[in-house]
Amino acid sequence: MLAGLLTDAGIAMTPEETIAAFLGRSWKTIEAWIAERHGPLPDGFRRRYLDAMLAAFETELEPVPGVVAALDAIDLPSCVASSGSHEKMQFTLGHTGLLERFDGRLFSAFEVEHGKPAPDLFLHAARSMGWEPAECAVVEDSPAGIAAARAAGMTAFGYAGRTPAAQLTGARVFTDMAELPALLQPS
Repeated sequence: MLAGLLTDAGIAMTPEETIAAFLGRSWKTIEAWIAERHGPLPDGFRRRYLDAMLAAFETELEPVPGVVAALDAIDLPSCVASSGSHEKMQFTLGHTGLLERFDGRLFSAFEVEHGKPAPDLFLHAARSMGWEPAECAVVEDSPAGIAAARAAGMTAFGYAGRTPAAQLTGARVFTDMAELPALLQPS
């Protein structure tokens, strides 16, 4: 969606280029990156992007294979700390049937000064949940998220479902959600 809308706005980018530049990053970071290279985005661009993305999600979005069983097997406090907005999280988690599992424990990069790869979001989530950073584990699928977890002093697990494992440097990488419950057990 983003690549197409950017291209329509005169900023030609392929889907692969947008993934490489923006995966796991906050909207503020995306806007700054684009503004630095191409000038400000047109008025209403973010809303058009969000509307197009949510429309696509309505028909195409499914939970990550195995995530429901993995969450059922994990008996630890959990939350979602996302670069996405609360609106996006409410929609995606609601659409995939996962929202109730994280009720009251959704944290967005829109709540902090700096998004991933800065540690702000994960530190905010840990503080809000009453945990010390060193006691926390982060499950991420983006290089920016892994960098943020490590900068926060948290244990990083990299899910290489769609992201190449080699890009998740600094994390304990896994490729199947069925592996996650065992990974989260103390050694």
